[in-house]
Amino acid sequence: MEIHNRNSFVICDAIIWKNTGWQGAEMRKKGKYNKKRKLNRVVKVILLAVGIILVALLIQTEILNMINNRNISKTSEVLLDRVVNVIEKNEESEKDMVEDLKSDYIIRAKAVAYILNAKPEAGERASELKKIAKLMDVDEIHLFDSTGTIYGGTIPRYYGFSFDSGEQISYFKPMLTDKKLTMCQDITPNTSEGKEMMYAMTWDETGSYMVQVGIKPVRLMKELKQNEIPALIDNMPAYEGIRIYVAEKKTGEIYGATDSSEIGKKLDDLGIIKQGDDEDTLFTEVNWTDGVKYRCTFRIVGDYAVGVVCSTEMNREMNMIALVIVGVYLLLAAVWIIYMFVKVVKSNIDELTQCLNRRVYEKDIKKMSTRSEFVYAAMDVNGMKCVNDTQGHAAGDELIQGAAECMRQCFGKYGKVYRTGGDEFVSIIFVNEDKLKEIRETFEKTVSDWKGELVNSITISSGYVYSKEKEWRSLEEISREADIRMYQAKEKYYTCSGKERRKR
Repeated sequence: MEIHNRNSFVICDAIIWKNTGWQGAEMRKKGKYNKKRKLNRVVKVILLAVGIILVALLIQTEILNMINNRNISKTSEVLLDRVVNVIEKNEESEKDMVEDLKSDYIIRAKAVAYILNAKPEAGERASELKKIAKLMDVDEIHLFDSTGTIYGGTIPRYYGFSFDSGEQISYFKPMLTDKKLTMCQDITPNTSEGKEMMYAMTWDETGSYMVQVGIKPVRLMKELKQNEIPALIDNMPAYEGIRIYVAEKKTGEIYGATDSSEIGKKLDDLGIIKQGDDEDTLFTEVNWTDGVKYRCTFRIVGDYAVGVVCSTEMNREMNMIALVIVGVYLLLAAVWIIYMFVKVVKSNIDELTQCLNRRVYEKDIKKMSTRSEFVYAAMDVNGMKCVNDTQGHAAGDELIQGAAECMRQCFGKYGKVYRTGGDEFVSIIFVNEDKLKEIRETFEKTVSDWKGELVNSITISSGYVYSKEKEWRSLEEISREADIRMYQAKEKYYTCSGKERRKR
């Protein structure tokens, strides 16, 4: 017989247990293999972490390919701008030449920024920056942080200079307040050594640092003299994976090339075939005889077709290094996350019952409001002391585990179950009063059907408090009321069962 009322319920007499098939077997299985369940949980976390790593690497591969193609396009456009700009300025006056050179130097600064965005590790080594300086045909490269201080570049002795270090360098102070600004300076003695230089500066595309290039003014006269296309292209240092061409638009005859042996040939001879009928868009993508794919970008400038040809493999090695670095990082991060997960789970879960522990309970109730709609259930296993004294603590542990399993099965989907003491439990479920009746009936049946290996039956005294019964002053008041109702139910249990309370 079971006794029910609105505020509490008690299972009073000895429960006649019965084997209910899968339900009882499942409970016994769960109780027996708690350690295995915990291990399986960790294995799942590990598999999830591995899956996340693999997906992240795949995504990164695609992103790197996209970035690689984007950077190739940007680099091509920048180099094209440079070549075209130089060709056009040969027909202008000396004054216009100076202004064009300023634009050219800004473009070179942007080109350096684009290259560093594609290969950020190059900015950490002066040797790599010197290679880039050679490619861009500049004498100096300096990297400034967001405060206007040099932190990297081709000349380490300049590190630490800032916009406040002298009149010449302070010219670029407006860059600090406008990240869209690009500036190029007239011939001016530099701050460090007083030598005549021209400096151009731009922000990188992320807006995190500034790139400055420096050119000796003696190059100005040299640029004015080098007005022939073969000389122009021939004096451009070749960078691995990049080729520059200037050809006659109609015939495709090459007038200038980074490889002088190709001058006089036609673009068709090299496998660069015009795509479509649009004269302003000549070429897209080609395969060279060596089997390496190149991306071609050509622009029509007057009677010339000016193009940059970049190998699509030029950044593949760096991409692989980046993948390895990211993979190692993700692996270490995954190991740390798994460790922290296990640690957190272990600190939150009661070892014996797999319910939430008292620490979590006290943390959760501090966040709750009496204005919310919920049911607070205080529960206590009957006859614990008697079982421990007569059948041993293993049987007592099984009894506690069985009670916890019944609670999690019936209350877990609606809220949380906590083990707050030896055989004391609390469940907070977010249901209304009507739903509570259904849940209690299910719980009573589940408890009555339970059967362990060492203990044949279980009874539980419970006290329920519905948050909407009245205006509660605090969660502590609700908790105390639930305990009172639970102990009232326990007294009724011992009265009905005829068992001695002291032996419980």
